[in-house]
Amino acid sequence: MNNDTTLKNIVKEKYSQIALQDKGDNAASCCGATPSSNKIYNIMMDDYSQVEGYAADADLGLGCGLPTAFAQIHPGDTVIDLGSGAGNDCFVARHETGPEGKVIGIDFTEAMISKARLNAEKLGYNNVEFRLGDIDQMPVNDNVADVIVSNCVLNLVPDKKAVINEIMRVLKPGGHFSISDIVLVGELPEALRQDAEMYAGCVAGAIQKDEYLGFIEAAGFRNIQVQKSKTILIPDDILTRYLDAQGIEDFQKGETGIFSITVYAEKAGDKIKVQKPKMTIAEVQAANCCEPGSACC
Repeated sequence: MNNDTTLKNIVKEKYSQIALQDKGDNAASCCGATPSSNKIYNIMMDDYSQVEGYAADADLGLGCGLPTAFAQIHPGDTVIDLGSGAGNDCFVARHETGPEGKVIGIDFTEAMISKARLNAEKLGYNNVEFRLGDIDQMPVNDNVADVIVSNCVLNLVPDKKAVINEIMRVLKPGGHFSISDIVLVGELPEALRQDAEMYAGCVAGAIQKDEYLGFIEAAGFRNIQVQKSKTILIPDDILTRYLDAQGIEDFQKGETGIFSITVYAEKAGDKIKVQKPKMTIAEVQAANCCEPGSACC
């Protein structure tokens, strides 16, 4: 595969295209560039539509789990979403942290940041912000977040170890993360590993499950748990682009597995409880304004 800079540019280009499409278009095409059956970007997604805080305009169908469902977010928490896309996980997290908390989304694609900010403005959320930057060099100070979430993003970053070290830096003592990602057990066929489309579609960039968990342990995290695991099946109509009939049969009967896992881990230390000043009635109304059911708008 290419060097790290080239890989980042591939991902940025693909997801910039996706940002300009809605979920229906994304589900029917691979960045609008291939036939409708080749849903490389959507074969892993979970259904968010019944999750509280869900915003349909912010759901591009690009995830591989529901990390916010496992993230143990509490009212008043500061939450960071890595690879925030159009903002869907941020808005779900905002439902949990409430108007007295704060949510920061980080994405390195300008088109995604623009779309997410527009969605936040339409929802009237003034405690959700989106920052342009790389998640292996986050535009965030040390010890900021109570909780970090991410949905099918670390596999797109060449230096996954750097991202995990950044998570450690940015979390507060006693903070934790819940991250959904794609991992492997066994080796992918070479044709899949070398294809840029499969890399940007989260498959070719995945690493071995044991290596992934090893990075988390080596960074110093404790209480590491796999909260959820599901098998990812690549449809035959995608595999035929890379393998002949015998290759597909061997791949499907082999010991290789592609999995979406949601991993939880904690940063050592005791949480410091900060007494926040009570919000005035006007501030509460401003924070909640334009939410469904709000009476203040």
